[in-house]
Formats: sequence, structure tokens, C-alpha cells
Amino acid sequence: MAVRGTVAEGFEPVAEAFAANFTLLGERGAAVAVYRDGHRVVDLWAGTRDVDGPAPWERGTAQIVRSATKGVAAAVLLLLHQRGELDLDAPVGAYWPEYKAAGKEHTLVRHLLAHRAGIPALDRPLTPAEAADPDLAAAAVAAQAPFWEPGTDHGYHAHTYGWLTGELVRRITGRDMGEWIAAEIAGPLGADLWLGLPESEQAHVGRVGPLEGPEAAGALRTRPKRAVSEAYADPGSLTRRAFAAITPAPDENAPAHRAAVLPASNGIATADGLARVYASLIGEVDGGARLFTPDTVDLARAEQSAGPDRVLVVGTRFGLGYMLHGSASPLLSPGSFGHPGRGGALGFADPESGIAFGYVTNGFRKSVTADPRAQALVRAVRGVLP
Repeated sequence: MAVRGTVAEGFEPVAEAFAANFTLLGERGAAVAVYRDGHRVVDLWAGTRDVDGPAPWERGTAQIVRSATKGVAAAVLLLLHQRGELDLDAPVGAYWPEYKAAGKEHTLVRHLLAHRAGIPALDRPLTPAEAADPDLAAAAVAAQAPFWEPGTDHGYHAHTYGWLTGELVRRITGRDMGEWIAAEIAGPLGADLWLGLPESEQAHVGRVGPLEGPEAAGALRTRPKRAVSEAYADPGSLTRRAFAAITPAPDENAPAHRAAVLPASNGIATADGLARVYASLIGEVDGGARLFTPDTVDLARAEQSAGPDRVLVVGTRFGLGYMLHGSASPLLSPGSFGHPGRGGALGFADPESGIAFGYVTNGFRKSVTADPRAQALVRAVRGVLP
């Protein structure tokens, strides 16, 4: 497999690991980008643009990044807090009065970001069309009774995270989160990243799908714990219900889905766009824009939730909207913060080393976190650092 792009001196092992993902782990098409101290040091791509087609991956090829979108959505709320427009310790109902229904009047804004709101699922799932209607989706989560007392425990809000955070942004700014990201994050940074893909960009986005074939089938040798397997197999479990909050599952390649604004699940980005955003959270990018102050960086990665996750069943760690380094989501170091996308994508920043990382792929595995292809690249980056 021919790998194209550039690597700075000293980062050659990342290129070797990237190539090995195609020969050893069944990668179909992917890209990886790494920034260090605000400057790009890795920019690589290879394979096909579409998981099911022969067209080559180009430098500007973008893909849906699923839950890696959550990290960008978190940045929006933290920036609003940084600007004095959002109080993380205020009740959600102070901004969104309808949310106080069904015993949720004491839910705090930070509970939404830390997956402690108790609304990981809906009693009646939404169809893809309903999920894309911001008024209808907001009404559904506002009316939902919590599955546990908000603030007392945590469980991954796979889909509902997007409607919860997205409605807060609408209430505070009058804009949907996609518009806010375009105007305040992606635009100023020159980052190829969208939430609500414009028609003009559709041609640059590859088709995604499950990674198939003998190489893909044999790549994962470890088996999930029995409790995890049983949770995903049980239609009545909170695990299954959380991931089925949109039923039937949307067609991720459909233009209508790409154009929707779902802050939990349908951001679209190049690897460079994802890494560039994370680079801007921890420092100046190419000597220019920086988004987070040092205090906001510390806030983002301050542990809010840790331990057994009511939805993912395994132990997880969350800051304010970000997964933190741990067994469920291994990142670069204990100080890293970021977010994976189910089955593949990963974006994160590591303030101590100045590293920002973005990986996107068109082939999705069944894993929720710790994808072996992304982890191989993270290990390579770790290995080149002092």
C-alpha cells in the first residue's frame, strides 16, 4: 500500500505504523495527522476514499467521525463558559426551562458534559428524520425521565449527548452548533471540519462502512468481557437502548444525514482538520489562533466521572465532554484528553508534550473505544517523544 504525505524528521515510525495498519489490520482507507507545539509534523493518507470503491484517498478526503464529534461539541460549551456566557454549575433549566420536567430540575450543565445527566436513552427512540429535527429532539430529551438521579452516577450518552448539548448552544447563542463551529472554530482555524455538511463539500467525503474481509476478521484477537457482550446482545439493556436512541440506524452515507446537525455522532472531518482543532485547544496553531486558555484546558481534563459505566459496562473516565486517558480509552499520557469515534476515528490533545492527534478512516470495526489501528499510531507517536 502506497502511503502518501509528509512526516517531519524523527516521526518516521508513525508512517511505518500507518503502513502496517493496511498490511496487518485490514485498513481500507485512512489518514492521520499530528501537530506538535502548533505545527504539523505528520500528514499521511493511503488507500481508497470509499470503503466499497476504488477511487484513491486524496489529501482533502474527509470522513464521518461518529463520536469523535463529541470532543468538538464539548469545545463549544467550554468556549461559551470561557467567554462568560455559560455557567457550568448552573441548572440546565436556567437556560432551557422545559428541561426541568420529570425530576431533572437539579441537573447541572456539567452533568451533561460528564455523562452524568441520567438520560442516555429514550423511552421512545427517534427515527433518523426526527433525530435531525432540533425542536423535536430537544423536546424528547426534555420530557424524558432520568434513568438515575442526575449527578449521582455516569453512563455514556451515545446519542442524547448531542441533543442535550446542542439545545443548550441554541438557547444561549441563537445558532445551531454546526453554525457556531463553522463561524468560531473551523473557519478561523482553516480546519476542514463540519457539523452539518454543506452541499459544496459532499464530493470530498468518502463512503464509510463496516470493515470486512479475512484481514479485518482476524485482526482482533481479544474478546470482550462476558458482561459487555451480554449488554450489547440484550435489547432491553441500557447499553442497547442508548445506542438505539435513533432507530433504525441512519444511513451514514446519505447526503441528508451528512447535512444534519447531530453533535454526538455525525461530524465530518479530515484527519488534519481534527488534529488542527485539538492543536488549537492547547496552543497557538502555526503562530496564530489559540482557542482554550490554560485554565480551560485544565477544566476540560479535570476528572468528573470515573468507574463502572452504566452504558458501556466497562470502567470509563470523563472530563467535561472529553474521554480521559484510561484502559477504555488509551491516549498518549495521563494528561491527554480527547474522544474516539465508535469503530475507528480518534482525536485528542496532550498538553504536556504539545501533541495533537487526528485519525479518520472509512472502515469501521465493532469496537466502541481503543481501536487497534488508532492505538498502533498512538504508540508510534509515544515512541518518538523524549
